[in-house]
Amino acid sequence: MMYCIPAKKEQVMRKFAQVVFWVSLGFLVGAMAGVLLVAVLSSNTHDRSVEMTMTAAFFAGPIGAAIGLIVGLVRIRRDKPDPVNS
Repeated sequence: MMYCIPAKKEQVMRKFAQVVFWVSLGFLVGAMAGVLLVAVLSSNTHDRSVEMTMTAAFFAGPIGAAIGLIVGLVRIRRDKPDPVNS
């Protein structure tokens, strides 16, 4: 078990929450983009709703989540340290 100073633990949890936020936002944006792309570009008429769902959940959403992860990690590295908790 690792011991953390409470201020450092709060800082780590805050950064983790920021990354989770960006990953979630990226997934949602990617899923919406996938639905839009299928709606506009697909010639499938038999089961378009299934194609939209599968594309959003298993292709475009995870790509958006990966991009969101990268954005979140870059943003937390650019955050200025809190002088009070340092």
